[in-house]
Amino acid sequence: MNFLEMFQPSASALDKTEFILTVIIVLVAVKIAGDLSVRFGQPSVFGKLLVGLIVGPSLLGIIHETEMIRELSELGVLLLMFIAGVETDLEEFLKSAKSAALAAVLGVIVPLAAGYFLAVTYGYDWATALFVGTIMVATSVSISVQTLRELGKLQTREGFTILGAAVIDDILGLVTLSVVLGLTLGQGGGLADVGVICLKVVIFFAIAILVGMTVVPRLLKFASGLGVTVPVLTTGIIIALAFGAGAELMGLAGIVGAYLAGLMISMTPYQHEMYEGVESVGYSFFIPFFFVSIGLAADVSGLTGGLLIFTVICTIVAVLTKIIGCGAGAMLSGLNLKSSLAIGAGMVARGEVALIMCKIGLDSGLIGEALFTAMVIVTIVTTVATPPLLRLLFKGEAGSREVIGGV
Repeated sequence: MNFLEMFQPSASALDKTEFILTVIIVLVAVKIAGDLSVRFGQPSVFGKLLVGLIVGPSLLGIIHETEMIRELSELGVLLLMFIAGVETDLEEFLKSAKSAALAAVLGVIVPLAAGYFLAVTYGYDWATALFVGTIMVATSVSISVQTLRELGKLQTREGFTILGAAVIDDILGLVTLSVVLGLTLGQGGGLADVGVICLKVVIFFAIAILVGMTVVPRLLKFASGLGVTVPVLTTGIIIALAFGAGAELMGLAGIVGAYLAGLMISMTPYQHEMYEGVESVGYSFFIPFFFVSIGLAADVSGLTGGLLIFTVICTIVAVLTKIIGCGAGAMLSGLNLKSSLAIGAGMVARGEVALIMCKIGLDSGLIGEALFTAMVIVTIVTTVATPPLLRLLFKGEAGSREVIGGV
């Protein structure tokens, strides 16, 4: 054995090194891209999405989708939706329940219908078109909250309405997703099938809420007395995964269960501790893989000709349907035109929820890679469009105006 052969790594060592380097590249790239995105006045999710396109097959080709990345991204998705549930403030939401509910309902119906008919017009079958409409339904709570906080409008009437509508929109969107998956991937699609799916949704929510109100607080209290490291956090993650598994067993999307688990924990004394802990665990490791996996699966070179035109039109429709739908709902509740338009603009960002739906559609075969890429672009553009739209509509206003309940 010569000198050089002594330092020749084995095949297993090369595999392990490749795995470790992939993890390092993903974590470093996501954090740097997110920071740069924020520095340029955009949501961090914009940069995190772009970095997947940059390091993936579309441009540099440094990282390719692997089973490891897929599995880590699956956990990232569940933790992402769990965090969204934990951060929900039900007390603040109830202060604007009427306007939020009307804005959310019309903000679901209008984009769903518009997305469906647009896709059908472009020649997609009913199942794919229905899923495109479902993706258009999504709204990102985190993007809305972050933007409103930066504008000093989170504690105003418009802010509470946007937040409340976003919460309801998420729930309606997730339920819609489960129903659509059942109709498109299940057997048949008649009224009986719709009834069965809706019954499953009701049963799951009833059981999950019952367990969440009675068992979950006791489990967390028991865990808090254990003499081990971060027992409450670990128990919360276990609960989220268990709720996700339960949703899957009932034929629903696992993210529905994870979100509901977070919602139940948000009503316990452990909300703050859970949010800080899960946010650290999720965003420090698992969730970056979800964002990167989106970019790795997308191939921007496929956006040519008719698909490029479809993407542009779909983006315009995505923006207008939320402004019109949510704005109309807000006006019906008694808000003025300017406030209603601001609420509609605050609901434009599709963000993480739409990305999750896109990935589910791709994995289930409901949408192909080309259409997946188009919908990811729509998600990116709507996310980027939200801050400037809100800044424009709130221009020249004091952040303390129209504060509800003295908050």
